Amino acid sequence: MVTVKDYKQRESKDGEKFFVLVLQGGVSPVKSNKTGRMYFTSKTATVPSTFDESTCQSIVGAQFPGRIVKVESEPYEFTIKETGEVVNLSHRWEYQDDVEEEITEKVISDSLVN
Repeated sequence: MVTVKDYKQRESKDGEKFFVLVLQGGVSPVKSNKTGRMYFTSKTATVPSTFDESTCQSIVGAQFPGRIVKVESEPYEFTIKETGEVVNLSHRWEYQDDVEEEITEKVISDSLVN
């Protein structure tokens, strides 16, 4: 399950404004590469919507089936707002609903058979 935690206004390349929903996945334990200690985190992803602002406000807190998954991407630089540190990444986090997950699993299964 994912939860709508927030929404944000964005602007497209052609200047059109729209809202994205900020989705948060479940809590998972992670081991720190630096300290070796365990901590808990949850991943977030933004998803474009066709909703107006009042609709976005009304669905904050709503839950939907699905999860946040790591997707490989072209390498890019990302600046951490809190520290100003620039890091190189080659992935992004995306929302995947249960239907899409089943389709992906089926495609993988079929490709292994052939």
